[in-house]
Amino acid sequence: MAGSWWMCCRRLNGGFTNSGLTETLRCFSGHAAYSSASPTGRPSLSSTPRKEVSLYLTGSAVTPGKVIESARRRSSSLYSTLQSCGCRTTHSDAKLRDPFTLAQKDLTSIYDDIKKELFVAKTELKYLCDYYFDGRGKAIRPIIVILMARAMNIHSNRAGDLLPGQRTIAMISEMIHTASLVHDDVIDGSDERRGKKSINDVWGERKAILAGDFILSAATMALARIGNSAVVKVVSQVIEDLVRGEFMQLGSKENENERFKHYLEKTYKKTASLMAHSCKAVSILVNSDPEVHEIAYQYGKNVGIAFQLVDDVLDFTSGAEQLGKPAAADLKLGLATGPVLFACQQFPELHAMIMRRFSSKGDVDQAWQYVLQSDGVQQTTYLARRYCEEAIRQISRLRPSPERDALIRLTEIVLSRDK
Repeated sequence: MAGSWWMCCRRLNGGFTNSGLTETLRCFSGHAAYSSASPTGRPSLSSTPRKEVSLYLTGSAVTPGKVIESARRRSSSLYSTLQSCGCRTTHSDAKLRDPFTLAQKDLTSIYDDIKKELFVAKTELKYLCDYYFDGRGKAIRPIIVILMARAMNIHSNRAGDLLPGQRTIAMISEMIHTASLVHDDVIDGSDERRGKKSINDVWGERKAILAGDFILSAATMALARIGNSAVVKVVSQVIEDLVRGEFMQLGSKENENERFKHYLEKTYKKTASLMAHSCKAVSILVNSDPEVHEIAYQYGKNVGIAFQLVDDVLDFTSGAEQLGKPAAADLKLGLATGPVLFACQQFPELHAMIMRRFSSKGDVDQAWQYVLQSDGVQQTTYLARRYCEEAIRQISRLRPSPERDALIRLTEIVLSRDK
């Protein structure tokens, strides 16, 4: 285990050549992750093993070390990945498409559809359910699903317009996410969400739980109406992962390598699983090839993990007004996220704080200072960039289209966001 860990760290510190990425991912997953490129210099869709490359499964591969050094040496744009990985050219010579502009029309109608799904005669319950569907959220999940659906349709020689089932999956992804936020706020005792008072703070925990349950039940009914058993199975996995991820968040690991693996797996289950499985579901509706489904899944998974890593960084770098929730919220909840786990390598005093979940007087403030004095934020940001590079590598295997290019552009937006 130790030998494997050090080999991975050496490759990380050595920078990112095309062969280096391949070897490192072999190390991550314990098997040959990628086969050789096609004669044209592009990865062959049929030559890639169906077994997924799981960057999050082997905590040793990304255990804190001097990972950030290679990031400092590597100053080129994220989009250099398009060349270094042998990815296909973009759809046009124009600037990569804006994902929000491309998805805007469908996004507007999806929020209207959500409100129709949540229609109930009881005024108070309807108001609770509509409370977070006010357009103030990031809407990143339905945007990803909409763009993935269109990109998959074009890749599969169809028109780019959404199929009814794909539109429903985009709607369901936002409903499941919002229901999880309502329940998370109850579990965490949060009093603010998206820049306003949380549902549990306004109406109390009991009604908040019921509202979350109702949103989730409406989502599952919409899922059943799609009438595709494969899609139902894929999206249902999200709900199981959300629950398992929440339980994982309640615990920690004594061993540092296991702790980082635990953190990344929890991040996948709580955040990335929804994006990954929603992307896979829309691909199932239009294409029968499992390898195409895997492309959609891998893009969603890698962007999802990157999104949460950036979120964990923002807890240390953005103010409460920007975030729409209190800063240092994770530390106050006793959670050791990426910046803290990386910082622990430079400040071993954090280990004891992590194990007692920052419960002693002064722990939160001291941990905050240790993180800011360390490379924890930079290393977490670099790790997020690595996941985005893998997302680009995956989605670039699809046929060029404005939507595919917008999904590439979205990875940069995920990395550069400040709230």
